Amino acid sequence: MGNCLGTRKKSPAEIAPSELIKPAPVISPKPELIKPAPLIKLYGHPDSFATSHIRLALSYKPVRLQFVPSDAQQNPTIMYKSDVVTGSVEEILRYLDAKFPDSPVAVTSNVWGWCGAKTPAVVWVVMLQHRSMSWHLERMVKWAGDMGARGGNASGDPSMGSPRMEVKKFAKSYSHLHQLLLEHAQMEEIVMFQILESADRGLCKSANEDHARDLPVMNGVKEEIKIVGVMNVGSPDYQEALTRLLSRLNKLKENCKQHFEEEERELLPLMEATELNKLQQEKVLQQSLDAMRETHSHLFRFFMEGLCPQDGMHYFGLIKRYCDNARVSLMLHMMVD
Repeated sequence: MGNCLGTRKKSPAEIAPSELIKPAPVISPKPELIKPAPLIKLYGHPDSFATSHIRLALSYKPVRLQFVPSDAQQNPTIMYKSDVVTGSVEEILRYLDAKFPDSPVAVTSNVWGWCGAKTPAVVWVVMLQHRSMSWHLERMVKWAGDMGARGGNASGDPSMGSPRMEVKKFAKSYSHLHQLLLEHAQMEEIVMFQILESADRGLCKSANEDHARDLPVMNGVKEEIKIVGVMNVGSPDYQEALTRLLSRLNKLKENCKQHFEEEERELLPLMEATELNKLQQEKVLQQSLDAMRETHSHLFRFFMEGLCPQDGMHYFGLIKRYCDNARVSLMLHMMVD
């Protein structure tokens, strides 16, 4: 399941096309040699954000979860073998990372050198969105390359079905990414750029031009997928259309990479100078999510798949800290139910 959930260890850049849609054959060990995943029991109130936060963290770990709802309004408790751990979300996450170090979930010091305690929350949100979109773009490029290499003459992963069925799955995945890209650009234009422009008129001119430049490319990919979907599988025209699709996707990926890097280098560091107070940060983040309703409702799981576990937990922690309970509950249900 993408980059985020489960026990995947590789980074997005290391995922090969064959691992996306043509898993290499694996010799299964004898059933009696297969060890079951460790069992962790979680006790907590079912409507508690702390409980759900820990359930989300456990979804990244190679464990079996037995959730025991409790009516007591207290800190969640986990039991693993003879260990009983009760405490804050942060304490329990650190314990989980100590016991299961793969796919760390505790948020540590940031990896962006210029970020600090005064960095507005919306900046973190934007950069984490960049990471998710970049991963999904890389995935789509590799997937398209693999389809082109096969040209409809060889089947990929059986779960993809026939070549035509695979194109439909590809179209659905790109449709989700297309919506995420659109909403992200809209959020930046009506929220973040407005704040920066009010401080320095014309500061975001180049970034706005990039958004206008990339829209035809995004729509061109969508149209190319439609063309592939109605062609005769394996024909020369089909192969040519797949080649065009890969070229357009590569163009979109490179455009976005350049755009994201420029924003993170030239614009986002300036948000600290706007000196937003806590209430203003909360308002800005809520406005950002309002502009990205699809991303933070039925597309939330898709979005989170583009983040490594630590980034996913960081993103959710920001949402939980600044947003209303109803919105956070909806996103949690998308992830853990």
